[in-house]
Amino acid sequence: MSHDESLELQILATIDKWVEQELRPIAKEHDQADEYPSDLVEQMKSLGLFGATISETYGGLGLSASTYAKIVSRICEVWMAPSGIFNSHLIMANCVERAGTDAQKEYFLPKFATGELRGGIGLTEPDAGSDLQSLRLAAKKDGNDYLLNGTKTWISNGIHGNCLAVLTKTDPTVSPAHRGMSLFICEKGEGFTVGKKLKKLGYRASTVRDIFEDFRVSADNLVGGEEGRGFQQVAGGLELGRINIAARGAGMAKGATTMALNYAMERKTFGKTIAEHQAIQLKLAEMSTRAAAAELLVHQAASKFDRQERCDLEAGQAKFFASEAAVQNSLDAMRVFGGYSYSPDYEIERFYRDAPLLCIGEGTNEIQRMIIAKQMVARAG
Repeated sequence: MSHDESLELQILATIDKWVEQELRPIAKEHDQADEYPSDLVEQMKSLGLFGATISETYGGLGLSASTYAKIVSRICEVWMAPSGIFNSHLIMANCVERAGTDAQKEYFLPKFATGELRGGIGLTEPDAGSDLQSLRLAAKKDGNDYLLNGTKTWISNGIHGNCLAVLTKTDPTVSPAHRGMSLFICEKGEGFTVGKKLKKLGYRASTVRDIFEDFRVSADNLVGGEEGRGFQQVAGGLELGRINIAARGAGMAKGATTMALNYAMERKTFGKTIAEHQAIQLKLAEMSTRAAAAELLVHQAASKFDRQERCDLEAGQAKFFASEAAVQNSLDAMRVFGGYSYSPDYEIERFYRDAPLLCIGEGTNEIQRMIIAKQMVARAG
């Protein structure tokens, strides 16, 4: 066994222990109360999860995408919401580490790694989701600063975080529109207004609307120090984000299968466990195969990312398939549980509520299909 493999096993063993001792006992209560897990976040800081993929040079764990994906999946087998708290944060960090200036890396990355600065990435607006080129939040130069005005919405860590990577429009006249976009790292301050907490079907964590009104940010916080590069900087970070979403889906698909299997081995009808009924066996077989296939697609995408190869096709395939697997397996598990699946006493109903978000976040699955097809054509050519 190599040193890297041994280290990965130690890390995953630590995560498994934490999931069982700290995360599983509070998942139901915090989900149903829609309560931010503050104590859990402090534990995540201690575990180094906010620096999981940040280079050791800057105080992070320097984990590969492959190991990171396995951590995410282990967590999401039990509860998906906590993974979102550090996923959006690590996309922000990845943008800085790949595209930031040396000064930006030296200032921000150590603070990101410890969770001292913790937040996410501000892309979505009320009228701009998958179509990022239609965003409106404006950044206008004002001396050595920029003034930001506009609204971002559905921003992870918007309430409890203190820093955001914000995609803005610095030149509304240029064509194509993405050439007029720039990315800024914004620490909370005057002009950074947090809107109301949005009520959601599932994924009950801290997602809100953020409003920028004459928010002043130094030109030193323009990622890369050059305007017009924001769209490309964000696109690279989203590959890691899509691998994360895929890993969540694979974990949820497996978690739903495990819950359905355990219930089927306990529940009896007509004198035998329902796991002995062929109809249930067929469903369990489909679920386990779907979960295994999702896991393999995640591994394929993460491995290409680790080799620094282009992986938008593989990340799109993994995100598309694994998220749909989570949705289908949660529904199939509901059917295995029967009437009890509608009770919050059984946690499968949380999986059923949480899973659909994966088909929407980090680029809808309709967008993923388009990316996959275009890359197929491009590679064939």
